Amino acid sequence: MVVAMARPRPASDDTIRRRPKDRKAQIARASAEAFSALGFHGVSMEAIASRVGISAAALYRHYVGKYELFRDAVLSLGQQLEDCTQFADDATLEDPQEVLHRLVASLIDTAMANRESGGLYRWEGRYLRGDDQATLIAQMRSVHHRIQRPLRSLRPELTPRQCWTLSTAVLSVVGSIVDHRAKLPAIQVRALLAELSDTVLAAELPNPRDDADVETVEADSSPATETSRYEALLDESMRLFNLNGYRDTGMEDIAAAVGMPASGIYRYFSGKSDILAAAFRRAADRLSADTSAITATIDDPEDALTAVIDAYVARSFDNPELESVYYSERLNMSVSDQKILRNMQRSTVEAWVELVVAVRPEWTPGQARFAVHASMSLVIDLGRLMRYERSTHSLTTVKRLLDLTLLGHYRLRATLPAK
Repeated sequence: MVVAMARPRPASDDTIRRRPKDRKAQIARASAEAFSALGFHGVSMEAIASRVGISAAALYRHYVGKYELFRDAVLSLGQQLEDCTQFADDATLEDPQEVLHRLVASLIDTAMANRESGGLYRWEGRYLRGDDQATLIAQMRSVHHRIQRPLRSLRPELTPRQCWTLSTAVLSVVGSIVDHRAKLPAIQVRALLAELSDTVLAAELPNPRDDADVETVEADSSPATETSRYEALLDESMRLFNLNGYRDTGMEDIAAAVGMPASGIYRYFSGKSDILAAAFRRAADRLSADTSAITATIDDPEDALTAVIDAYVARSFDNPELESVYYSERLNMSVSDQKILRNMQRSTVEAWVELVVAVRPEWTPGQARFAVHASMSLVIDLGRLMRYERSTHSLTTVKRLLDLTLLGHYRLRATLPAK
């Protein structure tokens, strides 16, 4: 007798493991968040695969390597900014004010949707190569032009330089939310960013001048001491980290810039990471000291806030490498050093928040906190646009935009006689 063998039952739809239709989108989001959180050099294909819940081998079926993942993540963010502003190219749109409002709203929505990864194109885009770098530049130029067109219609007196200043300012304000983790209800974030964007777009900027008024500082010609050697190591390290990147700067490069053997650096620092942390702690200490000294000696909150703004802008333009290196290289510090620095910065931000709330009682501390971060972002982005030229015109422009962001109006400053 032949016994019939039972045939295996076909698997139901519930038991078949199907590849999600949005797998590519999942990989793109996971890689963007990973690169934003850990930096280009701190991410591996295995780490991204783990975030998505697949094997590294499966990830390699989609991408040949880490750079391709990185490139797509960065350019995808740029493309989202292009896509969300594309409507502004419609020639039938007649009301430039309405176009600007819609542009700002679209940019805010995009920034909020990408808050975990939006800083990627700002701080890690330098790792793009050749045509990829050109593509990102073209994407951002397109967004700037879409903001500038209705702005010029509303304000025909603006020069091209002023238009670039204001389009940079509004993108900086909107993009500032990707650089911090302060919290507010989404509806409040949208309203505040829209308010600040309208304020900077309406700013009356100082008249353009030539660059003959660039301020210069005489180099200190005093003999080298232990203290000045320590300071020189910090200064030269930051300059080289900014110029070449942390990973591509060796201890020998730093030593050569200071004029000492590489072995001599270890009298002061245990390694590159220690130099990086020391430079940031020094900058945070000085900023904290500035703020404490001002609030201790100036009773009027508006006067104190104005003085804080002036001190912050001056320090940023005196040491332009610090801002760029902080956002692009801070992940190379140890976790403990990162935590120490965050606590120091948080203390300074809260001191600013107290002043802002005293000057703007209509704002809650949460709203003031977002405004403070927006103002700090403005200094970075406008400084980069201006190449940190220490001209009266550049410094006045940045201070005026910070005044408007934090005080709500422009505050005249007394002109001090030359010493």
